[in-house]
Amino acid sequence: MNRYANSTTVTEFFLLGFPGVLPEYYAAVGTLLLFIFVILTVGNVFTIAFVSYEKSLQKPSYLIFCNLAAVDVAFGTTTMPKIIAKYLLKDETIAFHSCFIQMFFVHYLGNVTSFLLLIMAIDRFIAVCNPLRYSTLVTNHSMAIVCVVCWVIPVSWFVLILVQTAAVPYCDSNVITQCFCDQISISKLACGDLRSLILFCFSMAMFVLLGPLSFIIFSYIAIIITVLKMSNVQARYKTFSTCSPQLLIICLYYLPRCAVYANDIKGQMSVSTRIMLIMWYSLLPPLVNPIIFCFRTKEIREISCNQNQIPVCVAYLASKV
Repeated sequence: MNRYANSTTVTEFFLLGFPGVLPEYYAAVGTLLLFIFVILTVGNVFTIAFVSYEKSLQKPSYLIFCNLAAVDVAFGTTTMPKIIAKYLLKDETIAFHSCFIQMFFVHYLGNVTSFLLLIMAIDRFIAVCNPLRYSTLVTNHSMAIVCVVCWVIPVSWFVLILVQTAAVPYCDSNVITQCFCDQISISKLACGDLRSLILFCFSMAMFVLLGPLSFIIFSYIAIIITVLKMSNVQARYKTFSTCSPQLLIICLYYLPRCAVYANDIKGQMSVSTRIMLIMWYSLLPPLVNPIIFCFRTKEIREISCNQNQIPVCVAYLASKV
Protein backbone atom coordinates (compact mmCIF):
# COMPACT_ATOMS: atom_id res chain seq x y z
CA MET A 1 0.00 0.00 0.00
CA ASN A 2 1.28 3.45 -0.89
CA ARG A 3 1.97 5.33 2.35
CA TYR A 4 1.35 8.61 0.49
CA ALA A 5 -2.06 7.59 -0.83
CA ASN A 6 -3.90 10.15 1.31
CA SER A 7 -1.60 13.02 0.47
CA THR A 8 -2.92 15.98 -1.46
CA THR A 9 -1.25 16.78 -4.76
CA VAL A 10 0.14 20.31 -4.65
CA THR A 11 0.06 22.17 -7.96
CA GLU A 12 1.34 25.52 -6.72
CA PHE A 13 2.99 27.17 -3.75
CA PHE A 14 2.39 30.49 -2.02
CA LEU A 15 5.36 32.72 -1.25
CA LEU A 16 5.13 34.24 2.22
CA GLY A 17 7.58 37.03 1.40
CA PHE A 18 8.36 39.39 4.28
CA PRO A 19 6.26 38.49 7.35
CA GLY A 20 4.29 41.29 8.93
CA VAL A 21 4.07 43.56 5.89
CA LEU A 22 0.54 45.00 5.75
CA PRO A 23 -1.30 45.05 2.39
CA GLU A 24 -1.28 48.86 2.29
CA TYR A 25 2.52 48.76 2.15
CA TYR A 26 2.72 46.17 -0.64
CA ALA A 27 3.13 48.81 -3.36
CA ALA A 28 6.00 50.49 -1.52
CA VAL A 29 7.79 47.19 -0.88
CA GLY A 30 7.25 46.07 -4.49
CA THR A 31 8.55 49.38 -5.84
CA LEU A 32 11.65 49.15 -3.64
CA LEU A 33 12.32 45.59 -4.81
CA LEU A 34 11.82 46.63 -8.44
CA PHE A 35 14.29 49.49 -7.97
CA ILE A 36 16.84 47.10 -6.43
CA PHE A 37 16.34 44.66 -9.30
CA VAL A 38 16.87 47.33 -11.95
CA ILE A 39 19.99 48.76 -10.26
CA LEU A 40 21.37 45.26 -9.67
CA THR A 41 20.86 44.23 -13.29
CA VAL A 42 22.08 47.45 -14.90
CA GLY A 43 25.13 47.70 -12.63
CA ASN A 44 26.33 44.16 -13.25
CA VAL A 45 25.60 44.22 -16.98
CA PHE A 46 27.52 47.50 -17.16
CA THR A 47 30.47 45.86 -15.36
CA ILE A 48 30.55 43.06 -17.93
CA ALA A 49 30.26 45.52 -20.82
CA PHE A 50 32.93 47.84 -19.43
CA VAL A 51 35.49 45.05 -19.02
CA SER A 52 34.56 43.56 -22.41
CA TYR A 53 35.05 46.92 -24.15
CA GLU A 54 38.20 48.09 -22.37
CA LYS A 55 41.07 45.88 -23.57
CA SER A 56 43.40 46.93 -20.75
CA LEU A 57 40.99 45.40 -18.22
CA GLN A 58 40.90 41.99 -19.84
CA LYS A 59 43.02 40.38 -17.16
CA PRO A 60 42.46 37.28 -14.97
CA SER A 61 41.20 39.21 -11.93
CA TYR A 62 38.64 41.12 -14.01
CA LEU A 63 37.52 37.87 -15.62
CA ILE A 64 36.49 36.75 -12.12
CA PHE A 65 34.60 40.03 -11.65
CA CYS A 66 32.71 39.45 -14.90
CA ASN A 67 31.76 35.92 -13.89
CA LEU A 68 30.52 37.18 -10.52
CA ALA A 69 28.52 39.86 -12.33
CA ALA A 70 26.99 37.21 -14.60
CA VAL A 71 26.01 35.10 -11.57
CA ASP A 72 24.47 38.16 -9.90
CA VAL A 73 22.38 38.99 -12.98
CA ALA A 74 21.25 35.36 -13.29
CA PHE A 75 20.33 35.15 -9.60
CA GLY A 76 18.37 38.41 -9.65
CA THR A 77 16.54 37.40 -12.82
CA THR A 78 15.69 34.00 -11.32
CA THR A 79 14.40 35.15 -7.94
CA MET A 80 13.24 38.76 -7.98
CA PRO A 81 10.47 38.97 -10.63
CA LYS A 82 8.22 36.60 -8.67
CA ILE A 83 8.56 38.38 -5.32
CA ILE A 84 8.09 41.73 -7.08
CA ALA A 85 4.90 40.38 -8.65
CA LYS A 86 3.68 39.35 -5.19
CA TYR A 87 3.83 42.91 -3.88
CA LEU A 88 3.04 44.92 -7.02
CA LEU A 89 0.54 42.60 -8.73
CA LYS A 90 -0.62 40.63 -5.67
CA ASP A 91 0.36 37.42 -7.47
CA GLU A 92 1.47 35.27 -4.53
CA THR A 93 1.55 31.87 -6.22
CA ILE A 94 4.32 30.06 -8.03
CA ALA A 95 3.69 26.90 -10.04
CA PHE A 96 4.95 23.61 -8.63
CA HIS A 97 7.57 22.94 -11.30
CA SER A 98 8.56 26.61 -11.53
CA CYS A 99 9.29 26.56 -7.82
CA PHE A 100 11.67 23.63 -8.14
CA ILE A 101 13.40 25.17 -11.13
CA GLN A 102 13.86 28.34 -9.09
CA MET A 103 15.16 26.26 -6.18
CA PHE A 104 17.75 24.66 -8.44
CA PHE A 105 19.08 27.99 -9.68
CA VAL A 106 19.06 29.55 -6.20
CA HIS A 107 21.36 26.88 -4.81
CA TYR A 108 23.34 26.30 -8.00
CA LEU A 109 24.18 29.99 -8.47
CA GLY A 110 24.96 30.31 -4.76
CA ASN A 111 27.52 27.55 -5.11
CA VAL A 112 29.03 29.11 -8.23
CA THR A 113 29.40 32.36 -6.28
CA SER A 114 31.14 30.57 -3.42
CA PHE A 115 33.62 28.92 -5.79
CA LEU A 116 34.29 32.19 -7.63
CA LEU A 117 35.01 33.95 -4.33
CA LEU A 118 37.45 31.14 -3.56
CA ILE A 119 39.17 31.68 -6.92
CA MET A 120 39.29 35.41 -6.21
CA ALA A 121 41.07 34.73 -2.91
CA ILE A 122 43.52 32.36 -4.59
CA ASP A 123 44.21 34.99 -7.25
CA ARG A 124 45.05 37.62 -4.59
CA PHE A 125 47.06 35.08 -2.58
CA ILE A 126 49.32 34.29 -5.53
CA ALA A 127 49.59 37.95 -6.56
CA VAL A 128 50.70 39.10 -3.09
CA CYS A 129 52.53 36.11 -1.66
CA ASN A 130 54.16 34.80 -4.84
CA PRO A 131 54.24 37.77 -7.25
CA LEU A 132 57.16 36.51 -9.36
CA ARG A 133 55.16 33.47 -10.48
CA TYR A 134 51.82 35.23 -10.84
CA SER A 135 52.10 35.98 -14.57
CA THR A 136 53.11 32.37 -15.21
CA LEU A 137 50.48 30.67 -13.06
CA VAL A 138 47.55 33.04 -13.59
CA THR A 139 46.80 33.74 -17.23
CA ASN A 140 43.59 34.63 -19.03
CA HIS A 141 43.46 31.12 -20.46
CA SER A 142 43.97 29.33 -17.14
CA MET A 143 41.52 31.64 -15.37
CA ALA A 144 38.89 31.05 -18.07
CA ILE A 145 39.22 27.29 -17.57
CA VAL A 146 38.93 27.62 -13.79
CA CYS A 147 35.83 29.83 -14.10
CA VAL A 148 34.19 27.30 -16.43
CA VAL A 149 34.91 24.57 -13.88
CA CYS A 150 33.23 26.72 -11.19
CA TRP A 151 30.09 26.81 -13.34
CA VAL A 152 30.13 23.11 -14.24
CA ILE A 153 30.98 21.37 -10.94
CA PRO A 154 27.76 22.18 -8.98
CA VAL A 155 25.40 21.10 -11.77
CA SER A 156 25.42 17.35 -11.16
CA TRP A 157 24.73 17.27 -7.42
CA PHE A 158 22.04 19.93 -7.60
CA VAL A 159 20.26 18.11 -10.40
CA LEU A 160 20.24 15.09 -8.08
CA ILE A 161 18.86 17.18 -5.19
CA LEU A 162 16.24 18.73 -7.49
CA VAL A 163 15.00 15.36 -8.75
CA GLN A 164 14.83 13.81 -5.28
CA THR A 165 13.07 16.80 -3.70
CA ALA A 166 10.52 17.11 -6.52
CA ALA A 167 9.71 13.38 -6.39
CA VAL A 168 8.43 13.54 -2.80
CA PRO A 169 4.66 14.19 -2.37
CA TYR A 170 3.57 17.48 -0.80
CA CYS A 171 0.43 18.05 1.23
CA ASP A 172 -1.20 20.15 3.93
CA SER A 173 0.36 23.63 3.87
CA ASN A 174 1.78 24.90 0.60
CA VAL A 175 3.03 28.23 1.98
CA ILE A 176 6.77 28.74 1.53
CA THR A 177 8.14 30.86 4.37
CA GLN A 178 10.61 32.62 2.13
CA CYS A 179 10.82 35.21 -0.66
CA PHE A 180 11.83 32.52 -3.13
CA CYS A 181 11.92 28.73 -3.29
CA ASP A 182 14.81 27.12 -1.44
CA GLN A 183 15.39 23.53 -0.39
CA ILE A 184 14.95 24.02 3.36
CA SER A 185 11.62 25.85 3.00
CA ILE A 186 10.24 23.39 0.45
CA SER A 187 11.29 20.27 2.35
CA LYS A 188 9.29 21.42 5.40
CA LEU A 189 6.11 21.00 3.32
CA ALA A 190 6.78 17.41 2.27
CA CYS A 191 4.60 14.52 3.45
CA GLY A 192 7.40 12.00 3.32
CA ASP A 193 10.51 11.52 5.40
CA LEU A 194 13.18 13.78 3.96
CA ARG A 195 15.65 13.51 6.82
CA SER A 196 18.29 11.72 4.73
CA LEU A 197 17.92 14.21 1.86
CA ILE A 198 18.00 17.19 4.24
CA LEU A 199 21.13 15.76 5.89
CA PHE A 200 22.76 15.32 2.48
CA CYS A 201 21.83 18.86 1.42
CA PHE A 202 23.05 20.33 4.69
CA SER A 203 26.33 18.41 4.44
CA MET A 204 26.76 19.69 0.90
CA ALA A 205 26.00 23.23 2.04
CA MET A 206 28.58 22.95 4.82
CA PHE A 207 31.15 21.64 2.34
CA VAL A 208 30.48 24.46 -0.11
CA LEU A 209 30.45 27.06 2.69
CA LEU A 210 33.27 25.91 4.96
CA GLY A 211 35.59 24.53 2.28
CA PRO A 212 36.05 27.77 0.31
CA LEU A 213 35.69 29.93 3.42
CA SER A 214 38.50 28.08 5.22
CA PHE A 215 40.92 28.66 2.37
CA ILE A 216 39.72 32.25 1.93
CA ILE A 217 40.47 32.97 5.60
CA PHE A 218 43.85 31.25 5.31
CA SER A 219 44.76 33.16 2.13
CA TYR A 220 43.87 36.56 3.55
CA ILE A 221 45.76 35.85 6.79
CA ALA A 222 48.78 34.99 4.64
CA ILE A 223 48.24 38.17 2.61
CA ILE A 224 48.04 40.32 5.75
CA ILE A 225 51.22 38.76 7.16
CA THR A 226 53.03 39.33 3.86
CA VAL A 227 51.86 42.93 3.64
CA LEU A 228 52.90 43.71 7.23
CA LYS A 229 56.40 42.46 6.43
CA MET A 230 56.77 45.00 3.62
CA SER A 231 59.16 47.80 4.51
CA ASN A 232 57.78 50.16 1.87
CA VAL A 233 54.71 51.91 3.31
CA GLN A 234 53.43 52.91 -0.13
CA ALA A 235 53.65 49.32 -1.40
CA ARG A 236 51.89 48.14 1.74
CA TYR A 237 49.03 50.60 1.21
CA LYS A 238 48.74 49.72 -2.49
CA THR A 239 48.48 46.02 -1.72
CA PHE A 240 45.87 46.54 0.98
CA SER A 241 43.81 48.79 -1.32
CA THR A 242 43.98 46.14 -4.05
CA CYS A 243 42.69 43.38 -1.76
CA SER A 244 40.14 45.37 0.24
CA PRO A 245 37.32 45.29 -2.39
CA GLN A 246 37.45 41.50 -2.59
CA LEU A 247 37.61 41.17 1.20
CA LEU A 248 34.58 43.44 1.61
CA ILE A 249 32.55 41.39 -0.88
CA ILE A 250 33.51 38.16 0.88
CA CYS A 251 32.41 39.55 4.27
CA LEU A 252 29.07 40.78 2.88
CA TYR A 253 28.40 37.34 1.43
CA TYR A 254 29.72 34.95 4.07
CA LEU A 255 28.93 36.58 7.43
CA PRO A 256 25.10 36.52 7.13
CA ARG A 257 25.29 33.14 5.38
CA CYS A 258 27.17 31.65 8.34
CA ALA A 259 24.53 33.08 10.69
CA VAL A 260 21.72 31.44 8.68
CA TYR A 261 23.47 28.07 8.57
CA ALA A 262 24.18 28.22 12.30
CA ASN A 263 20.48 28.92 12.86
CA ASP A 264 19.53 25.91 10.74
CA ILE A 265 21.44 23.80 13.27
CA LYS A 266 20.11 25.41 16.47
CA GLY A 267 16.79 26.79 15.18
CA GLN A 268 16.73 29.80 17.52
CA MET A 269 16.22 32.53 14.91
CA SER A 270 12.78 33.92 14.06
CA VAL A 271 11.37 33.37 10.57
CA SER A 272 11.46 37.08 9.74
CA THR A 273 15.10 37.43 10.85
CA ARG A 274 16.12 34.41 8.80
CA ILE A 275 14.37 35.78 5.71
CA MET A 276 16.02 39.18 6.13
CA LEU A 277 19.48 37.62 6.49
CA ILE A 278 18.95 35.45 3.41
CA MET A 279 17.83 38.48 1.42
CA TRP A 280 20.86 40.34 2.78
CA TYR A 281 23.45 37.93 1.36
CA SER A 282 21.34 37.25 -1.73
CA LEU A 283 20.77 40.86 -2.83
CA LEU A 284 23.25 43.18 -1.11
CA PRO A 285 26.48 41.74 -2.60
CA PRO A 286 25.09 41.74 -6.19
CA LEU A 287 23.84 45.29 -5.61
CA VAL A 288 27.11 46.71 -4.32
CA ASN A 289 29.60 44.59 -6.29
CA PRO A 290 29.65 46.95 -9.31
CA ILE A 291 30.11 49.94 -6.99
CA ILE A 292 32.94 48.24 -5.12
CA PHE A 293 34.67 47.11 -8.29
CA CYS A 294 34.31 50.43 -10.11
CA PHE A 295 34.96 52.90 -7.31
CA ARG A 296 37.35 50.91 -5.12
CA THR A 297 39.47 49.64 -8.02
CA LYS A 298 41.96 52.34 -8.97
CA GLU A 299 42.52 51.02 -12.49
CA ILE A 300 38.83 51.30 -13.39
CA ARG A 301 38.53 54.76 -11.84
CA GLU A 302 41.47 56.06 -13.83
CA ILE A 303 40.16 54.67 -17.12
CA SER A 304 36.67 56.04 -16.49
CA CYS A 305 37.85 59.53 -15.52
CA ASN A 306 40.79 60.03 -17.86
CA GLN A 307 39.35 58.54 -21.03
CA ASN A 308 35.66 59.31 -20.48
CA GLN A 309 34.82 55.69 -21.26
CA ILE A 310 31.40 55.49 -19.62
CA PRO A 311 29.39 57.00 -22.54
CA VAL A 312 31.36 54.86 -24.98
CA CYS A 313 30.68 51.76 -22.89
CA VAL A 314 26.96 52.54 -22.78
CA ALA A 315 26.92 52.82 -26.58
CA TYR A 316 28.84 49.55 -26.84
CA LEU A 317 26.35 47.84 -24.54
CA ALA A 318 23.40 49.21 -26.54
CA SER A 319 24.89 47.82 -29.75
CA LYS A 320 24.94 44.34 -28.21
CA VAL A 321 21.28 44.38 -27.15
